[in-house]
Amino acid sequence: MDQSYIIPFVKSVQNVFETMLQLPVQISQPELKHPGDSSHDVSAIIGMSGDVEGSVVLSFPTATAERIVAIFTGTELDASHEDFADAVGELVNMVSGGAKAQFTGKEVTISCPSVVIGSSHQVYGRKDVVAICIPCESDCGQFNVEVSIRQESGAPASSN
Repeated sequence: MDQSYIIPFVKSVQNVFETMLQLPVQISQPELKHPGDSSHDVSAIIGMSGDVEGSVVLSFPTATAERIVAIFTGTELDASHEDFADAVGELVNMVSGGAKAQFTGKEVTISCPSVVIGSSHQVYGRKDVVAICIPCESDCGQFNVEVSIRQESGAPASSN
């Protein structure tokens, strides 16, 4: 996968967390996510289609997700609360939307988010698309941004 598809997500997660949560995020070296690797306990998933096609997953340990949601919403919500999944879904929506805006000259649509809660679940994307895991660290704990994107055939390469 072209690094020009990863950089917008790095910039967006840092921007969203610093702006909306006043929570700086340190990014570690992105790495290949192998099929079957478990995600954390809480995963927010959003699809992308158009000139850039694939999915984005924000994946958190439960305790990290609960701390981040508490900051985001201004109230304590545990993972079983009916509004918890909506808050986590909105975070992946903002991160994906911020990255989408950086795909200059490309038509990109993002889907409504889905949220999976459960220990050691696995999120599978398309078999023909490489998944990159971007490890992130914040004062609330560590989490991952998992990006699986393929360029639509016939679309020009990104120049970002």
